[in-house]
Amino acid sequence: MEAAAGAAVTAAVDPAAFAKTPDGPNVVLFIVDSLRADAVFENRTRTPAIDSLRRRGLSFVNVHPEAMPTVPARNSIMAGRRVFPFRGWHDWRGLIPSPGWSPLTHVDASLPAAFRKGGYYTSYVTDNPFIGFAAPFGPVRHSVHRFVRTGGQIGGNKPVSSVPRDVLNHWLHPSIDPEKRERVGLYLANCRVWESPDNSYAARVFKNALGELGQAAAHRAPFFMVVDTYEPHEPWTPPKRFLDLYGDPDYHEREPAMPMYARTDSWLRKSEQPKILRRLRDLYAAEVTMTDFWIEKFLDRLHDLKLDRDTVIALVGDHGILLGEHGWTGKISTALYPALTHVPLIVVDPDRRRAGQESDWFASTHDVAPTLLSMAGVKRPRLMTGTDLSLPMRGHRLPERDFAYGGYADSFYVHTHRWALWGENRPGRFRLIDTRRDPGYNRNLAARNSGVVGELYGHMVGQTGRPPFYGG
Repeated sequence: MEAAAGAAVTAAVDPAAFAKTPDGPNVVLFIVDSLRADAVFENRTRTPAIDSLRRRGLSFVNVHPEAMPTVPARNSIMAGRRVFPFRGWHDWRGLIPSPGWSPLTHVDASLPAAFRKGGYYTSYVTDNPFIGFAAPFGPVRHSVHRFVRTGGQIGGNKPVSSVPRDVLNHWLHPSIDPEKRERVGLYLANCRVWESPDNSYAARVFKNALGELGQAAAHRAPFFMVVDTYEPHEPWTPPKRFLDLYGDPDYHEREPAMPMYARTDSWLRKSEQPKILRRLRDLYAAEVTMTDFWIEKFLDRLHDLKLDRDTVIALVGDHGILLGEHGWTGKISTALYPALTHVPLIVVDPDRRRAGQESDWFASTHDVAPTLLSMAGVKRPRLMTGTDLSLPMRGHRLPERDFAYGGYADSFYVHTHRWALWGENRPGRFRLIDTRRDPGYNRNLAARNSGVVGELYGHMVGQTGRPPFYGG
């Protein structure tokens, strides 16, 4: 655990309409990696803590991140503006060499910096290996009073050889390729979850967050805190008490803790796919429930400190993950199905305005920052162009947004209330779905509906210009 220092705060702004105290409400933002919308809004996965947030807040059920995956999504969340299309991209040391994987620009106009300038005590707690450790994100780490990071998600000081062979084999399905095996080995070596369930990265992040909550509450100024958990990102090694909620307690085969990012039939034999994919979904669900368990610990502490009625809370996912849907596993930039592109977003007002309600407005990740700043009464930077999603809590209508669009690497997507389109940025390899008639996303209608394809693509280009294509 390490902290990063930053510049001094400036004077606080005027109190907000949402404030319960003279100096404004506290604000907590949960960013949950790889959190699919159906894990929150459908019934199979047990998420009592997130369910409690839904009962207390306004849920946006039609959210598609405008930029994916991990780093582009966080840039969108922190910047409060669209970062897709990824113009001028080049490879950055410490980041994945894929379009959109770039440092956050204009950090001084970001969400944490705006709260700090507004007189808030600011902190950021995470195990995200890129935000927490990559050199290009140093300015973000220095933009808050306290940055607390947990390492080891993609490597650390302990070698794979420190993991007992039976433990390593247990979490490595034989079909996993050598590169993924090394990733799982390093993960296990540095979290050592087999020694204690409280060694999970979700546990570590939220225990750090509980410590920071106590410190933040001690300040006279209100606080802004980001709790950015990398779980339920794979590898999935959930404690047995969570896994047994979903899977067979007597399952003794080697676990598919790390899915391949590929066609399912490229790494699993046809005969084993039903069993392994079912187990894959059980592991994922258990990881979500484990993460939710630690969110509940944080919310309980917030209640015990009598801060829950003085605190704005938001929860957002950065992207989902394919668990065998349409023949894919992992995150595939050319397979932009809802399992990957549909995420939850929940906003809780301290006075419980719009509590328990849902909105199908096309919200996105770049709307988070303007919303939280507005609810705190903190001036938003001019560079932020997202929409304030708290407008319905004030009795106002959200502006028209008839379609959602965004991108992942060299691909784009467009969603309307009827159609879903995605393809390559150059453009090409279109996939068009009539979501009203085909909610399962099974029939590609692009070849027979070139006019619809052109219209939807034109909607996006009219907003962004033609997006760049970096592939060969």
